[in-house]
Amino acid sequence: MSEKPMKILVVDDESHILHVVSLKLNNAGFEVITAQDGEEGFELALRERPDVVITDYQMPFMTGLQLCEKLKATEATADTPALLLTARGFGLNEADLANTNIAGVLTKPFSPREVLGRVHELVGGKDVVT
Repeated sequence: MSEKPMKILVVDDESHILHVVSLKLNNAGFEVITAQDGEEGFELALRERPDVVITDYQMPFMTGLQLCEKLKATEATADTPALLLTARGFGLNEADLANTNIAGVLTKPFSPREVLGRVHELVGGKDVVT
C-alpha cells in the first residue's frame, strides 16, 4: 500500500498567490489542489476531501468566509480546518468564527513560510505523508 501525502486545497482568484503557496506546500511534501473561486473550491473540497483549506477572503462568486461557512455546514467537510487570507486588515467577529472552520487569518502580504508553518500547526504535527 502506498502512502499518500496530506492534501491541501488552496482557493484564490489571484494566480500568483496560487502559484507561490502551491510551490511552497508542494516542496514541503503536501499534495496541493487549487481553485480560483469559492464555488469551485467548495466542489473540490467535497470531491477531494482536503486535510486543510487555505482560502482568500475576497473572491468572485463566493467569498472565502462564505466558503468556510458552507464547509462547516456540510457533514463531509465540517471538521476541515481553514486558513483565511485577506488583503484587508479586518478582524473576524465571534459569530463569523462560530459558523466556520477558520482556524487562522493571515493578512496579505504574507510569507509563504508563514503559511507553511500555519499548515503544520493545523495538521497537528502529523507527518506530511499519512
